[in-house]
Amino acid sequence: MQVTIIGGGSYQWAPTLITDLLGTPSLAGMHLVLEDIDPAPLEKMAAIAGIADDKLGAKSTVSTTTDQRRALEGADFVVVTISTGGFDSMAVDLDVPARHGIRQSVGDSVGPGGINRALRNIPVLAGIGRDMEEICPDAWLLNITNPMTTLTRTVCRETSVKTVGLCHEVGNFAMVLAIAFGKPHTAIRPVVAGVNHFPVICDLEIDGAEGFAQIAELVDELGGLDAIAPDPARPEPEPFTKLDFAVHHVLKLAMLDRYGALPGANDRHLAEFVPSVLTEASGWGAAWGIELTSIAQRQKHQDEYVAGVDDVLAGKEELPTWDSGELVAPVIDSLVTGTRRELPLNLPNTGQCPDLPLDAVVESMCVVDGDGMRGRDVARPPAALAELLRRHAAVQEMTVEAGLSGDRGLAHAAFALDPLAGRGDLHDTETMVDELLAGTAQWLPQFA
Repeated sequence: MQVTIIGGGSYQWAPTLITDLLGTPSLAGMHLVLEDIDPAPLEKMAAIAGIADDKLGAKSTVSTTTDQRRALEGADFVVVTISTGGFDSMAVDLDVPARHGIRQSVGDSVGPGGINRALRNIPVLAGIGRDMEEICPDAWLLNITNPMTTLTRTVCRETSVKTVGLCHEVGNFAMVLAIAFGKPHTAIRPVVAGVNHFPVICDLEIDGAEGFAQIAELVDELGGLDAIAPDPARPEPEPFTKLDFAVHHVLKLAMLDRYGALPGANDRHLAEFVPSVLTEASGWGAAWGIELTSIAQRQKHQDEYVAGVDDVLAGKEELPTWDSGELVAPVIDSLVTGTRRELPLNLPNTGQCPDLPLDAVVESMCVVDGDGMRGRDVARPPAALAELLRRHAAVQEMTVEAGLSGDRGLAHAAFALDPLAGRGDLHDTETMVDELLAGTAQWLPQFA
C-alpha cells in the first residue's frame, strides 16, 4: 500500500497525517511518499515518520522527492495539502480587500480572499489530477487544501480521478456539542446539506432525541442569546461547560434561532458566507466573537509548528501519536477494509443536496466503505439558507471556470456575485479585483 502526500513538507499537516496513517493497523507495512516543491522540510518529515514508525511498530518505509510525477508512481492514495504562493499571496488576499472596506476573518474559502486563492490553486489541482490519470489512474485523491469546494470540483470536473474533499469542521463541532451535553461523540447524529465551511445541519439527534430543541433549552438556561453575546467584562468560562460551548458558537446559535437550522463549521468561517456579519457596525465580527486572523498570527502559528517538529527531532518533546480526528486515515481504512463509516464528506452532488446543482461539490453526511463513497441522506436546508447556498455554489462554479480558462471577465463576474466580495460599489469591486489579480500575478499564469 502506498500513500503519497503532495505538500508532504507541511509543518502543519505532515506530522499529523503521518502519525494517523502509521497508527492505522490496516496500513501496516505501507510505503509513504512525501513530495514537496520545497526540499528543506522533507528530511525532517522523513525523520518524524521514522520516529512514528518506531513508536507505533508500523513497519513502514518512507521516501521523499520534489518530483510530483515520480511521487505518484505506484500510489494507491494521494493526499493533497498545498498552499500556492504561501503567506505572500495570502497577504494580498487580505490586504487588498481591506483597503476597499472588506475585512475577512479567514480569507480562504469564499469572499475576495477565497476566490483569489482558488484561482491560483485550481490549475495546480487540475495538473495533479491529470498526472494521476496518466500515472496512477486507480488511486483516490484526498484533498484537504482550501478552498476545498472549488478545488475538489476542479479535479472531479476535469479528470476521471476518484476525488473527495476532507474537512474536520463538522466532526469538531459534533465533538464539542457532545462534550457540552456530557454525551459520547457517537450520540451526535447530524443530517447535513451545504458546501464546505457552510455545511448546514438540517436535522440533529442528540442521544436519540431531537437536538435543536435541546440546544434551544441550553441557550435559554444560560439566559438567552443576549446573555451569551461577547462581553469583555465577563470572565472566560470554565472549559468544557455549556457556557464555554455557547459563547464560542454565538453566530451559529443565532442562525439556529432565526432559521431553524444550524451551520456546522467554526463561526470564523461562517461569517464570510453571511456578509451582514463582517461589517463596521459589528466591529468586523467582534460583536459575534469573531477575530480577524492576520498574516502575523498565521506566521506565529507556523513558527510554533516548526518549533514543535524541531523539539521532537531534538528529543525535547515526545511525538504525539494519538488519533488526531482528521479524516484521511479513517477514510483510507474504510476503503481498504470495508469498514462502514458515516462521515461528512465533500463529493459531487448526485441528489443528496437537491437544492444545489447536480455535480457541484457539496458537503453532506456520507457512507464510506469497501464500495466507495456515497451520500447517506437527502437533505434540504430552510429556504433562506438554501438560497444563500445556491448563490455561493454559482460563484464557485464560475470561479472554477475562470481559474481553468483564465477568463478575466468571468473572474470579475464571480467576485461581483459573491455576497461578501461584491457587496460594495461595482466600480470599486472591479478595481479591487484588478489589484488582487495584479498583486498575485506570479501565481496566476492563466491570466497573463
